[in-house]
Parts: sequence; C-alpha cells; structure tokens
Amino acid sequence: MTDNSNGANSEPAAPGMAEASPRERLIEAFLGLLAERRFEDIDLKTVGERAGVPLAQFRREFGSTFDIVAAFSRDLDRKVLAATAADDDAEVTPRERLFDVMMQRFEILAPHRRAVQNLRASGLRYPPLGMALGRLSLRSMQWMLAGAGIEASGLSGMARAQGLAMLFARVSETWLDDDDPDLSRTMATLDRELARAWDWSTRIGEFCRMIPRPRCRRERAARSWADTSRPGDETAPAAAI
Repeated sequence: MTDNSNGANSEPAAPGMAEASPRERLIEAFLGLLAERRFEDIDLKTVGERAGVPLAQFRREFGSTFDIVAAFSRDLDRKVLAATAADDDAEVTPRERLFDVMMQRFEILAPHRRAVQNLRASGLRYPPLGMALGRLSLRSMQWMLAGAGIEASGLSGMARAQGLAMLFARVSETWLDDDDPDLSRTMATLDRELARAWDWSTRIGEFCRMIPRPRCRRERAARSWADTSRPGDETAPAAAI
C-alpha cells in the first residue's frame, strides 16, 4: 500500500505507550493512523515507525495491517464480554441483555470513532475489504449474542449473528454522528431496531404455529433474525468492528 497521508507525518509512539507491549503499541499506532487516513493509505513501515517497533518485531506480531484490525476486534470483544459478565439478573430479558451488551460495545469504541468511520469508508470503496470486515463482524456478533445469553451456535446461531451484524451496521450510522456524551441517539436507535427485530420474529412465529407440521421455514428464519436486512444492507459492510 502507498502512504498517502495528506501531509500528516508519522510520529513516534507517545511516552505513555513506552510501557505497553509491542502488540499494544502497534494496535494503538495503527488506530491513530486510521483516524487520520483511510485503511488503504496505511503502510506497514509507517505503523512500525509510529509504534516505535522494528519491522522484524512487527512481523512477529502481525502479518498485515488487516491482521491488526482483526486483533483489535478480538480485544474489543473481550472487553465487552468482561464488562457485561457480571450482569446475570434472571429478571432481565434476553433483549435487555443484548441491548446492554451492544451499548457497551459502542461505548468502548467511542475513542476510535474516526478510525471506525474511515475503515467503513474503505470497506465500501473496496468490496473485498468490505467482505472481510463483514466476516469479522459476524464472528464478533456471535460472541455478543453469547454474552447476552442468546444461543449463538449452529446454523440458527450463525443466522442470528448475521441479523445482529446488519442491525449493528445500521445503528452505527447513528452512533458515528452522535455527539451526546451519553449516546442518547444511539441508545434510542438501538432500542428501536431491537424492538423491530423482536416484534417481527414474534409475529412470524405466531403465524407459523397456525400451520400444520412440517414447521414453517420462516419461523426458523424469524427466530434467528435471518431476514432483518433492508434493501441495500447486503452491499454495505457490517460495522467493521
């Protein structure tokens, strides 16, 4: 990749990062660069220089800039799961738990909003990158479902994750422009989208219970959110991370 930084020079890692591991410094350096420019304009040498990590050591940690995106996505998943693990109130519904899990994800992502925006733009511009980001998002959404206590394994779990990834992408459009410290607009959009998904699933399930066996295929699809997309969603990368 070429380095088209629009005049922004690579800077060494901040003093506070000196105590971080090479892996952590590389991720932070990459996210800093991604906040300044698009994914395709970030090269390995510049990331290493900003992180203060020699290329040989960089190669030991990551194979490409996309590997850094994947590592950040895994770290984000772990942080969300750790932050929401204590919420095991039996009176809380699955929908409420999922709302809390997804809002926690948005809150942790908040410092990297500009980086997410640029990554999404690159995913839209380059379909192969968009597809790769979509796969990352799908994997993350399986973990978010599990964190909310919702079945995330098997074909039905995969379908639920796909539906949640599309929902997350839609809500992310609001989140990217939400300037409120409490993310009130994001919360309202997420609540509305989850309510719509649950309502649609319930209605289809009730209709299918009126139909003699074999079970209606749409019931399975509804319960797994396999069809929560809207026109145009299939071409947009999921919210990347």
